[in-house]
Amino acid sequence: MMHFGRWKLLSIIAVILLGVMYSLPNLVPESQRVTTNAVGEVEPAGIWRYIPNRTVNLGLDLQGGSHIVFEVDMDEVREQQLENLAANVRQVLSEPRRIFRSVSIVGDEVVVLTVRPEDRDGALETVQELSQPVDQAAGAVSLDRTLDVQSGGEDEPNAIRLSITEAQFQAIRARTVQQSIEVVRRRLDGMGTVDPTIARQGDNRVLVQVPGADNPQEIIDIVGAQASMSFHLVAEGVDPGPDGRGRVPPGISVFPIAESNGQTFLAVESRALLTGENLTEANVTTHPSYVGPVVGFRLDTQGSIMFGDVTRQNRGRSFAIVLDDEIITYPRINEPILTGSGVIGGGYTYETANDLVILLNAGALPASLTPVEQRVVSASLGQDQIESGQLAILIGFGLVIAFMVAVYGLFGVFSTLALLVNVVLILGGLSGLGMTLTLPGIAGIILTIGMAVDANVLIYERIREEARRPKVKPMQAVRKGYELALAAILDANITTFIAAAVLYMLGAGPVRGFAVTLGIGILTSVFTAFVFSRLLAVLWLRAAKPKALPI
Repeated sequence: MMHFGRWKLLSIIAVILLGVMYSLPNLVPESQRVTTNAVGEVEPAGIWRYIPNRTVNLGLDLQGGSHIVFEVDMDEVREQQLENLAANVRQVLSEPRRIFRSVSIVGDEVVVLTVRPEDRDGALETVQELSQPVDQAAGAVSLDRTLDVQSGGEDEPNAIRLSITEAQFQAIRARTVQQSIEVVRRRLDGMGTVDPTIARQGDNRVLVQVPGADNPQEIIDIVGAQASMSFHLVAEGVDPGPDGRGRVPPGISVFPIAESNGQTFLAVESRALLTGENLTEANVTTHPSYVGPVVGFRLDTQGSIMFGDVTRQNRGRSFAIVLDDEIITYPRINEPILTGSGVIGGGYTYETANDLVILLNAGALPASLTPVEQRVVSASLGQDQIESGQLAILIGFGLVIAFMVAVYGLFGVFSTLALLVNVVLILGGLSGLGMTLTLPGIAGIILTIGMAVDANVLIYERIREEARRPKVKPMQAVRKGYELALAAILDANITTFIAAAVLYMLGAGPVRGFAVTLGIGILTSVFTAFVFSRLLAVLWLRAAKPKALPI
């Protein structure tokens, strides 16, 4: 344990140098680390081209940013579920012959009226098969059913009433909120935001925190957009009227044209040829037929085949691309499109085209999101917290140094150097891994300093005990002290690391920030306490060859 070979020594030096290199950018202003080239791009300057140039990302509580809470429109979800249920009922009661007179939505129920009273029992048995066990999270199956099916009674001999059970709606709500969170995360990743916090809040709300973003409306515009996309053939010979309220035949829908600011309307076939689910990729590009940037898209295999068939069969007609109930383009089909790719043009700027690309790549929201709370956290407040955290670290560090030197003398100096290396390695780890430092994260660093000192205290007390034994040489006392303290310190740090891992997996936002710094700090504390401080002690013992330990 007291022998340090050449490779072991080089490995220790390499780890410390890496920590210094990764933590160094945090001490140098950005203006000295980057420069602007001839085409206006920002690139590393000077020596920063060859060494790491990443800094620690600061959380919302330290650098300020946008805090927004969205509410998922569960009324819309319930309405959509009832419409889907009504469509399923119509389908199952139409085979082999139609036995219903009407299927309508009344309040929170789907009401079925059969053609004849004697058809009711057969229809009741058929629709009861639509009720399945509620599918819970993680694939668990509940004893509750998805539907409550009731006959109309003696006063309504032809009626059957179906409603979604509360257990089923709770499962739908949980699934909808989780899907919304995933879509929001993909959209924010597309915007290039750094480590946003996206978490469920309550039953039907989504919390979004974006550090460094001072314009919450821009985030709302991207996150809150429905981004429901579909392809429709333009209806021939149908005039929707100047206000979109003209009489149209069944199977025809009317949408405003986006570029006309809602003043011009176009009639399209209601049946969608393709939807956004068939989209695999979207990107900003150019096309000789358009001035300025356009949005290129590519369809999946199934969508490509369907699109090719439709364009082959409908040459000369126009098809419309509908996004969030607005027609963004309606080109004419001049020839079959068999490649499964195309472009969407419409007078886009690069910014608006990129926003559309983000929405298309992220997919559509399962339900509308409405901002119910938004605020901007001041960067000055974050600066105050940074300064307070720095002061707390300095005070804690100073008190620890004073205590260790006063109690353990030269070995206290070794532990102080180990603490300095510990903080450098934590900072380098946060920078290298691209982690975010939050105010609780600063608390985690301070806690790590205390835990590192605790490890050194255990080691030095063991060394003291061994040094008091008769005929024990200083080198033997140091070796025995480190050996005997190892098990207790590893046990404490492993259990704490497991706790930090659980906090990271189950927590969110500030809790994760605390878990990250605590986890990294545990690893660096064990390294500095058992490797670096022991190296310093061994080098001193070999150089000074003392007869007694100054401890």
